[in-house]
Amino acid sequence: MGKLIVSEFVSLNGVMEAPGGEHGYEHTGWVFAAGQDEGQGNFKLEETLGSDCLLLGRKTYEGFAEAWPKRSGEFADKFNQMPKYVVSTTLAEPLEWNNSHLLSGDPIEEVRKLKESSDGVIMVHGSGTLVQSLIENDLIDEYRIMTFPVILGANGKRWFDESFPGKLELKLVDTQVFGNGVVVHTYHRA
Repeated sequence: MGKLIVSEFVSLNGVMEAPGGEHGYEHTGWVFAAGQDEGQGNFKLEETLGSDCLLLGRKTYEGFAEAWPKRSGEFADKFNQMPKYVVSTTLAEPLEWNNSHLLSGDPIEEVRKLKESSDGVIMVHGSGTLVQSLIENDLIDEYRIMTFPVILGANGKRWFDESFPGKLELKLVDTQVFGNGVVVHTYHRA
């Protein structure tokens, strides 16, 4: 059975953001504004090299498919060669990005099948809507929350919002602190 890991960038007050920023938000760009720390970069590289495939929501997939094929290097090479599974009800077929696969049908059942057929690490980056569904259906094995030392105003996508239906109890298994003030908390299901 595959291990499904979610890795997120969040502000202290729970706003999610892609590393390059998000269109339409006043205070976007805070991930890169924190500055790149060598330890943080090593963490993300090791995380990527330890992944066997990516599971992404449509918006994150489209952003990645635009950015990563144009890049090279150890991190980009791994992203570009490994299998990528996109969960979408609106895409008819995956974009032109090497080794991409569209999960059609019921998204939760498709993810369950992916976990059952895998014996490695299934990594989810961003993909806020998908992650909410995965949480609600108890499919996530590990959470890696990279918290940035910034508090943002009212706009931005929230890691959890008022639509979250229940309670989620987790057990802290690791904490890493980087020189730029970014902290990664790693949690397993309690």
